[in-house]
Amino acid sequence: MSSTANTKQTPWLSLMRLPLVGLLVILLGAWLAHSVRTSGDIAAQDIRFTGADGTQMSALLYVPNNASAESPAPGILAVHGYINSREMQDGFSIEFARRGYVVLAMDQTGHGYSGGAAFANGFGGPDGLAYLRSLPMVDPTQIGLEGHSMGGWTVLAAAATMPDSYTSMVLVGSSTGAPFAQEGSPTWPRNLSLIFSKYDEFGPFMWGMERSIDLPTSDKLKAVFGSEEAIEPARLYGSLEQGTARVLHQPNTTHPGEHLSTEVIGLASDWFGKTLKGGTALNADDQIWYWKELATGVGLIGFVMLVLGLFNALLNVPLFAALKTASRSEPGSETKPARESRDSSYWRAFMASAFVPAVLFFPAFVAITLLVAPSNWLPKTVTTQVAFWALLSAGFSLLMWRFSKSAPQVVASSWGLSIASAVITVALAYGVLFIIDSVWNVDLRFWVVAVKLPSAAQLGVALIYVVPITLAFTVTMRGLCGLTVKGDTPAQQYGYAIGALSVGFLSMLVLVYGIFFATGTLVTGFDPLSTVIGMQFVPLLIAIAIIGIYGWRRTGSHRPSAVIVGLLVTLYVVAGTATQVV
Repeated sequence: MSSTANTKQTPWLSLMRLPLVGLLVILLGAWLAHSVRTSGDIAAQDIRFTGADGTQMSALLYVPNNASAESPAPGILAVHGYINSREMQDGFSIEFARRGYVVLAMDQTGHGYSGGAAFANGFGGPDGLAYLRSLPMVDPTQIGLEGHSMGGWTVLAAAATMPDSYTSMVLVGSSTGAPFAQEGSPTWPRNLSLIFSKYDEFGPFMWGMERSIDLPTSDKLKAVFGSEEAIEPARLYGSLEQGTARVLHQPNTTHPGEHLSTEVIGLASDWFGKTLKGGTALNADDQIWYWKELATGVGLIGFVMLVLGLFNALLNVPLFAALKTASRSEPGSETKPARESRDSSYWRAFMASAFVPAVLFFPAFVAITLLVAPSNWLPKTVTTQVAFWALLSAGFSLLMWRFSKSAPQVVASSWGLSIASAVITVALAYGVLFIIDSVWNVDLRFWVVAVKLPSAAQLGVALIYVVPITLAFTVTMRGLCGLTVKGDTPAQQYGYAIGALSVGFLSMLVLVYGIFFATGTLVTGFDPLSTVIGMQFVPLLIAIAIIGIYGWRRTGSHRPSAVIVGLLVTLYVVAGTATQVV
C-alpha cells in the first residue's frame, strides 16, 4: 500500500520540483535583499503621502537607528530617472542610510506607485522635499537632494520651489537649465556635485555637447561653475561655507551604468559627508548595496523558473491535459520539430527573426514619439512604443511568410485552454510577487530589468495593451517554433531559439556601444532614450525564447507560450514605465 501511494505521488513530486525551486530562489533573494537594505538596524518601509492637488505619492523611507524625534538626523531626498521607479535608487539609498541619513526614495509623479501624470507637479519633487522635512526624525536644517537623470530635474524643482530648504545637492547624469529645470548659476543650486559620466548617452540633450567626454568645455557648465576656463574634474570650485561649492566628476561609465557604479555611489556619499552635519563617517569604498542587486537579480531567474514550473504542473491537471497531446500522434511521444534540417530557408528565417525586429526598433520608437500623442486610450508612451514595435515586427513576419515557400508549419492548440492555462500561470507567479512585496517591500530586478507588482491603476492600463502585445507575440512564437529542427538536443533547441530572438539586438548594441566607447560619439544620439531602453531587450528576449521553447516542447504548440509571454511583457512594461495621461 505504501509502495502504491509513493508511486502515485512521485509524478507530482517531480512536477513540482521546478516551481518549488523557483519559489525558494525568489524567497531567498527577496529576504537577502531586505536584509541588505536593513543592515545595521535600518528601518525600511513602504509609505504613501499626499502631494499637490491630492496626488498620492509613493516612496521607500529608510530610517537609521541614530535618527529619532529626540535626536534628528540629516535627510536626503533620492529620486530615480524617467520610466524607472524608487527601487532604481537602492544603491544610493542603502549607502546614504548606512551613513546615518534618513532617506526618502520617492517615485516621481506618474511613475511606480505614485499617482498623477509624469512631469506633473515638478515631477513630485517639491512634495517629496516638504514631506521629508516634516518627518520628526529629520533635521530640517540638514537636507541633501540627489537625483539621477530626470530625478535631477525633480530635485532641482524642489530646490527652486523651496530655495532655503536644503543644504546640498548631487546631480547624477542630469543637468540644470533647459528643457525641464531652472538655469544654473554660480550661486544656484546650493553646494552642487555633478556626476556626469564620460559615456553618458544624454550629453547633447543635457549640456549641449556632442560628446559627454568633452563636458568640461561646455559653456552651459562653465556658467554654472562661474568659470571662463574649462572645468577641471575633481577640483572644488566656490565655497562650501557660502553654499557656492561646485565639483564635477566624470567616471568611465554610461548613463544607466551609474546605478551599478561603486565609484558614483561613493562620490555621492562623500559629497553629503562633506556638506551635511550629523552623519556617520564611512569610507567611500565601504559599500554593500550590490548584494541587494545580486539577490533580486537571482530572484528574477527564480521567477522565470516559477513560471515554467507552474505551467508544466498545470498541464497535468485533467482540464489542461489536452494541451499535452496537441502535436503527438500518441501519448508520450516526442514533440515533432517543424523542420527536417538547417537548409538555406532555415537560415533565411533565422536571420529575419534575429535582425528584422532590431532594424525596426528605432523607426518604430521614433514614429510613436513624433506621431502619437499620449491619450486616455494610449496613456503610456513607452508601452505604446513597445506594442507598436511588436506589431510592426509581427507584420513583417506575416508578410515574409506570405511570399515564402518555407512558412512555419506548426500545430495550433485550443485558444481557450491556452489562454486559461497562461492566465492561471501568470496570476500564480504574480501572487508570489504580491507576497514578497507585502513582506519585504522588494521587487525582482537587476539593473534596468525589473519585474514589479502592478498597482490597481496599472492593471487597468494593462487591459489596453495586452491584446495587441499578445497578438504580436503569437506571431513571434509561431515563427520561433517554426525554427525547430529534427534531431536537435534540448540544449540546441533553446540555444538556437535564444539566438533567433536576441542576436540582432545584441549585435546592434555591440556596434553602437563599440563606436561610442571608441570615439565618444553615440551614433544613435538622435534617440538616446530608446538606445538605453534597447538594453533591456536582450535579457527579455532571451527569457521569451526560453518560455517559447519550453512551452512548445510540452505542447507542440506556440499558443500557450504566446499568451504567457504576452501577459508577462504587458505587465512588465506597464508597471515599469511612466504614465503620461491619467
